[in-house]
Amino acid sequence: MAEAENGAIPLPSHIHYELLLQLLERETMAAVYQNPTLRTEVQDLIVTLRKAMVQQRQLEETCQQKQQSIDYRWSLNNGSSKPNN
Repeated sequence: MAEAENGAIPLPSHIHYELLLQLLERETMAAVYQNPTLRTEVQDLIVTLRKAMVQQRQLEETCQQKQQSIDYRWSLNNGSSKPNN
């Protein structure tokens, strides 16, 4: 696993999860509402993303306990990140 230049662990910014969840909950669910099979698959995807978000937060807590810094990434193209998620 690659670490950022400053020794911090690169992780996606929380906004990535939030944007995906908003898109799925607002637009995708509205588009598939009439199709129960697709609606179930989208609901499953939403649950999976929420679980991933919780797992990342657990990892962040572990990093804090071990005094490991985190580099929240906004994209794959930049090596630096915004200071806040």
